[in-house]
Amino acid sequence: MDSDRQPGLLDLRSYLAPALETVPAPDGWWSGPRRWRAGALDAEGLALGSIGALVSALAALDSAQGDAASGSRVATSSALVAASFDSIRHLRVDGNSADIWAPMSGFRRTRDGWVRLHANYPHHAERLLAAMGMTSADQLDAALLERDALEIEDAVRSGGGVAAAVRTPDEWAATPMGLAAAGEPWVGLALDEAPSPRPVPHDGVGGLPPSGIRVLDLTRVIAGPSATRLLGALGADVLRVDPPQHPELLDAHLDTGFAKRSAVADLRNPEQAARVRTLAGEADVVLLGYRQASLARYGLDIDSLREAFPHLAVVALSAWGWTGPWADGRGFDSIVQAACGIAHLYGGLPAGTGASSTVPPGRAPSGPSTRDAAWRPGALPVQALDHATGMAMAASAVALLAARSRGVTGSARLSLIATANELLRARVPDPSGGPVALVLETRHADSAYGRLDFVPPPLILDGTQLEYPHPSERYGSAPLGWSHRG
Repeated sequence: MDSDRQPGLLDLRSYLAPALETVPAPDGWWSGPRRWRAGALDAEGLALGSIGALVSALAALDSAQGDAASGSRVATSSALVAASFDSIRHLRVDGNSADIWAPMSGFRRTRDGWVRLHANYPHHAERLLAAMGMTSADQLDAALLERDALEIEDAVRSGGGVAAAVRTPDEWAATPMGLAAAGEPWVGLALDEAPSPRPVPHDGVGGLPPSGIRVLDLTRVIAGPSATRLLGALGADVLRVDPPQHPELLDAHLDTGFAKRSAVADLRNPEQAARVRTLAGEADVVLLGYRQASLARYGLDIDSLREAFPHLAVVALSAWGWTGPWADGRGFDSIVQAACGIAHLYGGLPAGTGASSTVPPGRAPSGPSTRDAAWRPGALPVQALDHATGMAMAASAVALLAARSRGVTGSARLSLIATANELLRARVPDPSGGPVALVLETRHADSAYGRLDFVPPPLILDGTQLEYPHPSERYGSAPLGWSHRG
């Protein structure tokens, strides 16, 4: 590994060092091939490394709770990791696959290039049309061809929608936001001595390290919910709270709602906002996935929560990082890929044109093919930024719990763009050999929405596959309260 590329994707756990006395590096924590897709970037290394960070954090928490075998209890495999990072594509509801992409979402041609739009949520679709001065999606393609990509990006973002011009990595790196995000770590930890240390709850159920902790999940889409899905599988009491005015997409809820309860609270109602703050004070960990400016109005941003509840571990997610002009802006995995150059690296000419479909690893992202009328941008084979950041959120939560056992508390800041930067900076292993077929294991369970077919959690505990304790429950069906903790 090059010295200027430290810590490297398989050593992402080193970012947890500020919260841990030592960062465990368990032997044999993963099995299977190192690469299985052989794409333009090391997406497999990102996936393995992010889960490896969680494995190390769990070992540290286990050790803090007095388990002498903590260094070898938790493991994973390439097949489990690959399936978990593509969980929604493997999800079936009564035999039907998930459908999360709305018609207006995706890449669109502009007058001078390409833009990526995100309109899966109805309110974002409405804002997109309003920003473009349209009333019907039928007018969209023609209107986009009359404007430049950056002009469209600015108009949609200014109107509260979600869009990004497709840039090369060099173009992104030269923007004010690219420059600001370049210096941010994958995990930004802020730690304090606890004024009144509290022991970390541990009920010992199944010997799982986070058993007994309370996790308040104020996130949505994939990254945060995938983190709490896994924490729930590890024994945490997870309560996810959503706003009634912007409900989660059903298939997204079914994919990430395992091992947790689902509640609804309208923070615009003072009584309900106060109730959610009370829940935060009673929790051990709070995960935040909404914009900090929005949360601050209700005292639910990082600073407000840490000031009010010093024992609390707060783990927060941003799309674009924590400094710079887009720091509090809206964004999704696909939009970040488009803006930062990943979509460009995975772009190319369609099959059958006689040219390579993607930019080869290590080659500059410019060239005649990018100016060809048939060239189009591409994307990572899975939403790896979301899932890897979700694993980083879970790892950060566990690392902060381990720190709490020493009387240290704090918060962690993560972002999709920081994860993208790790991926873009990493050396790409030798792609020779092509894709590798992995064995897919699935599970089945009856739910309030029908029979679910799904993949299991990506962890093996003491040689046994970790399982979800229950499938996704009916959306919004849980009361605003915690399960009993003895």
